[in-house]
Amino acid sequence: MGKEILAVVEIMANEKGVDKEIIFDAIETALATATRKSHGDDIDVRVVIDRDTGEYESFQRWEVIEDATAIEDNVGWYIREMDAVDIDPNIEVGEFIEEPIESIDFGRIGAQTAKQVIIQKVREAERKKVVAEYSKRVGEILTGQVKRVDRGDVILDLGENVDAIIPRNQLVARENFRMGDRVRGYLQSVEFRPRGPQLTMSRACNEMLMELFKIEVPEIGDDLIDVMSVARDVGFRAKVAVRGNDPRLDPIGACVGMRGSRVQSVMNELNGERIDIIQWDVNDAQFVINAMAPAEVISIMVDEDKHTMDLAVDDEQLSQAIGKNGQNVRLASELTGWELNVMSQSAMSEKHNIESKSQIDVFVNALDVDEEMAEVLVAEGFSTLEEVAYVPAVEMLDIDGFDEEIVTELKQRAKDALLTSAIAEEERLALAEPADDLLSLEGMTPELAKTLAGSGVITQEDLAELSIDEVLEILDINEETAGELILKARAPWFEE
Repeated sequence: MGKEILAVVEIMANEKGVDKEIIFDAIETALATATRKSHGDDIDVRVVIDRDTGEYESFQRWEVIEDATAIEDNVGWYIREMDAVDIDPNIEVGEFIEEPIESIDFGRIGAQTAKQVIIQKVREAERKKVVAEYSKRVGEILTGQVKRVDRGDVILDLGENVDAIIPRNQLVARENFRMGDRVRGYLQSVEFRPRGPQLTMSRACNEMLMELFKIEVPEIGDDLIDVMSVARDVGFRAKVAVRGNDPRLDPIGACVGMRGSRVQSVMNELNGERIDIIQWDVNDAQFVINAMAPAEVISIMVDEDKHTMDLAVDDEQLSQAIGKNGQNVRLASELTGWELNVMSQSAMSEKHNIESKSQIDVFVNALDVDEEMAEVLVAEGFSTLEEVAYVPAVEMLDIDGFDEEIVTELKQRAKDALLTSAIAEEERLALAEPADDLLSLEGMTPELAKTLAGSGVITQEDLAELSIDEVLEILDINEETAGELILKARAPWFEE
């Protein structure tokens, strides 16, 4: 009998390519299941096979449970702690009391039952093996053969009975595949599922483009060139920012290749997606100028606080700078991480004049200076009263015609103006009354509405634009209540 078990283990392990221990576990489970059924499922059974001889022993066992635990099913599987300690004084809840019972004949356990258990165990082992193997390859580009197309999703055969899926939304625009086509994709994730491992791949993610360049451009793999960022309008156009780590190397030329061979190979793989190679720059403004290619930027205004840049181009190049459906500026914005506003040179000048006039008026009224001095402040880059009040005095002393007395007086006037403005704002908010739509909002109380109004949240729309954290800073309520109030306030958005 022992030799028969060892023979089954040897054959199954060789055929399925799994560890022998998996087969032993499966046979033990099959023997235990058959033994249990022979007793009408009234007992719990454990079977142990000697790995060297194939001989096995069977044990009836009872799980030790607390005395007060109610037993509804499988009554014969459990023993209460007070009874268990009579058998083994050291036993604890959760452990088992066992005693040997007669083993069932391996040949009589039912070939079908044994086969089903073994197959199930082997399949589970195979799935775990696939998950373990491919989990190490997440982040790689893999190649597979199209097995079928299911509702737009492409199922790939990676070989050795391993399948992967490329969801429809992860395909490149306008591409279609047929059964048998060879397809490459970026392995994004590997999950273990009861019905089999789920390998998910993508051709639309930025990483796919980056990995393709690593394949085509050896300098990237050798760390001579770094891919700093990627922006894609999948299937149509992409921008790739690169940086060279060797001053003797042209990173753009290396990525483009001789007569464009390297970048063309990547474009062909992505169904003709046009790719612009951009020179990365540590200076954000220069990086944005590079990213806007092929349009030429004439002037640029940076707002660090809002993380935006206004870009001026020739009137004739405005449509090219924006791109079809805003594609060029959108990709440049995504590539650089800055919000970009593109306008013609004439529009930029007009906007600059309007902003300068507004700033001059603020300084004239708040600082009680003449227009000429206000113009000097604006020309020197001062745009707010806060800057005048708190910028180090030494910076203002560098301005022609400004001495220590003038700087001290300007800074004090700016601080006084800010204080007056803050007091006025506090008084306005103290007298502020919540709007009717805020008061009538479901879940809102007059006290909460008054507190919100005191912080400048007057209307339902004002509340809708807040985050949960911002509401919690104003109101003494829990996170769940804050979320519910915001959702109620945003209800009209979804109706529209």
